[in-house]
Amino acid sequence: MGALVTSLRQAAAEPSLSVDLGAVAANTRRFVSLARGEVMAVVKADGFGHGLGDVARTAVAAGATWIGVTSLAEAVAVRESGVDVPVLSWLNPVDADVRTAVRYGIDLSVPSLHHLAVIEQAGPVRVHLQLDTGMARDGASPDSWLALMSAARRAELAGKISVVGVMGHLPCADTPGANATGRRALLRGVEMARQAGLRPAVRHLAATSAALTDPSSHLDVVRIGAGLVGIDPSGTTRLRSALRLTAPVVQVRRVEAGSGVGYGHSYVTERATTLALLPVGYADGLPRAASGRAEVFLGGRRRPVAGVISMDQVVVDVGDDAVAPGDEAVVFGAGDDGEPTVEDWARWAGTIPHEIVTGIGVRVRRNVR
Repeated sequence: MGALVTSLRQAAAEPSLSVDLGAVAANTRRFVSLARGEVMAVVKADGFGHGLGDVARTAVAAGATWIGVTSLAEAVAVRESGVDVPVLSWLNPVDADVRTAVRYGIDLSVPSLHHLAVIEQAGPVRVHLQLDTGMARDGASPDSWLALMSAARRAELAGKISVVGVMGHLPCADTPGANATGRRALLRGVEMARQAGLRPAVRHLAATSAALTDPSSHLDVVRIGAGLVGIDPSGTTRLRSALRLTAPVVQVRRVEAGSGVGYGHSYVTERATTLALLPVGYADGLPRAASGRAEVFLGGRRRPVAGVISMDQVVVDVGDDAVAPGDEAVVFGAGDDGEPTVEDWARWAGTIPHEIVTGIGVRVRRNVR
């Protein structure tokens, strides 16, 4: 009975996500040294799943001079976390609470005449005019750009806005040599803004991939989001991963050859083996699409996930090796000791690392160091 109680006590730990802010700082410093201009640390989606306030403060301490987010709510959270550098929010509905932006000193993007008409009623507001540079997504279309420039100039002369910058996004920055069209579009848009009498001081276009591979796209500011947390979408540079997800073994069982595992018995043991159960699943952010390919690091080596990934649990095949309740499995980490990485999980699931790091569920305990 004593041994059973000990095993249960050891297994009481929960899945845990460790955030290494030292890695965020190191990555930020790398981009600061690389950039031809300034660095905007993009901390949208809760700092890419690493903690909005923690990542923002760390990046600023490491040399970032701007913070970028999508929503106004994120921008307010950045301010309330104690960050006092310029903050830009670039994805807001037409009826966003512009007065809140004014109160917190937040820059707003202007992607359309409709947005400008609302923003100028709450001024004075610092704005970045946003041009669609080839994504057919956010930003003013090229054929509406001249009208937006003229309206922005009138609003600036009336003291309702201050045009701080012009911004765009590159659609194919992960592909070497694919940025020229987007860069020309943005520079043409900047020239049109100047011809309209505007004097934007800040031009920004490049995100992580272009910052790493295309210095000509750096302009005045580079926007670094995924790169802060160790993700390089271009696949050209090794950055420091900032996340480590672990889970305890909660149950161990020995099964015979021919035993079906999990829903649908998609995994059937080829021989007698030992199975270890981990209390983490797709509700915690492990993509179910990785079933049949995923591995975890347990007992000194990688082990296959046996069967489909369930909502709350996965089964791991450890063969004849000894494991016990309470042993720690590394679901993903930096890869330095052989454990799977976020990039491995993205490949197994047929997705990108960004989706893995932003999808970790709220019930996973966070540890920040």
